[in-house]
Amino acid sequence: MQAWQVHRNGEPREVMSLADTARPEPGPGQVRLKVRAADVNFPDALLCRGQYQVRPPLPFTPGVEICGETEDGRRVLATTALPHGGFAEYALADEAALLPAPDALDDAEAAALHIGYQTGWFGLHRRAHLQAGETLLVHAAAGGVGSAAVQLGKAAGARVIGVVGGADKARVAQELGCDLVIDRREDDLVAAVKEATGGKGADVVYDPVGGDAYTKSAKCVAFEGRIIVVGFASGTIPAPALNHALVKNYSILGLHWGLYAVKDPASIGACHAALTELAAKGAVKPLVSGRVPLAEAADAVQRVADGTTTGRLVVLPEGAAA
Repeated sequence: MQAWQVHRNGEPREVMSLADTARPEPGPGQVRLKVRAADVNFPDALLCRGQYQVRPPLPFTPGVEICGETEDGRRVLATTALPHGGFAEYALADEAALLPAPDALDDAEAAALHIGYQTGWFGLHRRAHLQAGETLLVHAAAGGVGSAAVQLGKAAGARVIGVVGGADKARVAQELGCDLVIDRREDDLVAAVKEATGGKGADVVYDPVGGDAYTKSAKCVAFEGRIIVVGFASGTIPAPALNHALVKNYSILGLHWGLYAVKDPASIGACHAALTELAAKGAVKPLVSGRVPLAEAADAVQRVADGTTTGRLVVLPEGAAA
């Protein structure tokens, strides 16, 4: 089979190489899946760089989430069992963690429903307890993680303010349903949020960016607001001033979705059922901005690493449905 492999750490386009390899053999509790679609995630870039919290042995195949097909023909969603990731014709996954792919979504859309939407659902509902009528501020609203949070926020009845960088991404955020879009390159984010909320600020902030985005969030979060720390795509991990949280009465909530698989695995299945229902109603539909062949996977991962994409890029191995 063909699979992308990383033999040394560095930028994805430089260290990913396409090779002919043997099909991976499942270990205890694992299953081999034919890859129908592999969603590109920012963690794939971090894996290539050696900066992710998990460091698989070299060489490894990146691609942390897929829509795959079991040997008996079932269409499933899975997080892959590294080092045998999804940018290949076949990948491995833990059998107990397989989820049925929603009938309402095609393979590429289904692959994109998993990690990003699960993260958004747990962040908004389990951690921040977002309520209908509240104001939700989403950073990187046109990206893969942000676009999921925008759709989930709208589905929950929140007023959604999206933050983006550039006019093209602003148009995407508007099309996703944001009630207000702020271009961080052109607008004063803090002033715009306060003006839009009558001085109150955002009730919930969804932050997969970190750095300056977090700093500005703390300046425009509402009394008893909640800032959800999802990741640090900016490359800068903020150091919150806890005295500021004290005097403004807001909460800083961490969210590491992968922990639920260990601490409360049943909650992932319940979340997937909720997401499947939302997809069936058309309330959420992953924004797939590009479907690329397996041969272009390294370029796709690099584009996500560089922050130039909107929505999700999805890799389709040869023979997969377009």
